[in-house]
Amino acid sequence: MSERQYEILNMDAVSMAAQIAGGNLSSLEAVNVYIDHINRINPLINCMVEDRFAAARQEAKEADLKLARGENAGRLFGVPITIKESFDIAGMKTTSGLPYRREMIMEADADVVAKLKKEGAIFLGKTNTPVLCFYQETDNKLYGRSNNPWNFKRTTGGSSGGEGTLIAAGGAAVGIGSDIGGSIRFPSHFNGVVGFKCGDRQVSQVGSYPLIEHPLQEKMLGIGAIAKSVRDAKLINEIIARPAPVLLSLKGFSVTLPFDNLLYPVDQATQKCLLEIKNYLEMQLEVADEPPPYYTDAALLWQLIMSMGADDVAALAFGDRPVKLISEYVKELFFKSSELHRYIIWVLIGATFFAPSPDKAAEVTNIIKTGEKTVSEYLSKRLLVLPVYHTAATRHGQVIRELFSIRRTFLRYMPFIAYSNTWGLPSLTVPVAEDEDGLPIGIQIISRVGNEEAIFKLGEMLEKHFRGYRRAPIGTKGYPRE
Repeated sequence: MSERQYEILNMDAVSMAAQIAGGNLSSLEAVNVYIDHINRINPLINCMVEDRFAAARQEAKEADLKLARGENAGRLFGVPITIKESFDIAGMKTTSGLPYRREMIMEADADVVAKLKKEGAIFLGKTNTPVLCFYQETDNKLYGRSNNPWNFKRTTGGSSGGEGTLIAAGGAAVGIGSDIGGSIRFPSHFNGVVGFKCGDRQVSQVGSYPLIEHPLQEKMLGIGAIAKSVRDAKLINEIIARPAPVLLSLKGFSVTLPFDNLLYPVDQATQKCLLEIKNYLEMQLEVADEPPPYYTDAALLWQLIMSMGADDVAALAFGDRPVKLISEYVKELFFKSSELHRYIIWVLIGATFFAPSPDKAAEVTNIIKTGEKTVSEYLSKRLLVLPVYHTAATRHGQVIRELFSIRRTFLRYMPFIAYSNTWGLPSLTVPVAEDEDGLPIGIQIISRVGNEEAIFKLGEMLEKHFRGYRRAPIGTKGYPRE
């Protein structure tokens, strides 16, 4: 790889847009470098499931001609990006990992895609997800399993796992994911990239499949960047979010970072990382070591909300076939003969089994209504710093066993992630460290809707002082680690 190619692959979207606008880099050169790189890495990590390389090259040529005429416009003009497979792009498939949708070509762009195109972005293709974006391991029967670029035996997370691994390997300037249960933050943490989940209904989900219709679930859904830098995550949010975030400084803000009061177990590397961040932040801001309100309730509330309407999700998974979860699981477990991955069948069995009664669902709705006011007031001028998970990237399948066990171990392992979803809060994940095996560790910065600018400011501080994004050097000596 030439020094020039190396430089392009490491550029974030803000830098690339500036280089293109200044005439120092053509859009076509950038697109070609990324396409060549994706062709090298995709057989190893299986991140991109459908490309539009020919169209991207043509759009890049047109962008360069526009630039020569002085017609370039848009904050991402000529910049090559990628997006999670669950978002519609006109002329491309949206399958959500379901074989029966393999020929479904979309006629219109998702709202998010349309906004990014309007800013001049060029889409290279779409990246892998689990079935219906419904679990946190990126594997399905249609496209197969995505692998972590730092160690192929480790998970890339999900459900935006293909996007996380592609950006970690330097496959695009920036990417887009969605998150209803850690689906941006798990991949960001496991792969060592920056990720931002927007807060309650701040970004349109129109053109995302499956459409989330239950009000409590829609509140939990967030859409945002999977990126190489905090400034890219901020830029993407400015483009796609509604309304525009209020501009704030960190003046008057305090931080809550539970350390002695974390209440849930984390491994030694994560604990060390949290202590270092706490010590650093105490020199900058007022830091409280306490659990935030409704902290211990979040995981159970999240599980109950996600189980609402589980029958509808099962119907989508089976398509025009009768829903027979138990027999389908047995068929897949022993004969590998189902079109559905065993993970989605197992998760749906659990979701339908634990689905709340109407009375319980009404109780959950009332708790959310009461709790969201308390949480919002607590985070009025406060930033919450939490781990993403109790460890760095696990072996494939371990996250599923921990989050979807009949022993309900999600109550132990899901609270850090669930807090942001349950209360509809924006959350930024920043890579800050590595464990003893060289696997990335990220942390979350969370606050209420309207405090996005403060979240990004603190994220930039941590990004600068700690690890930040580093491209996984796939194909070089010693990588990936095994």
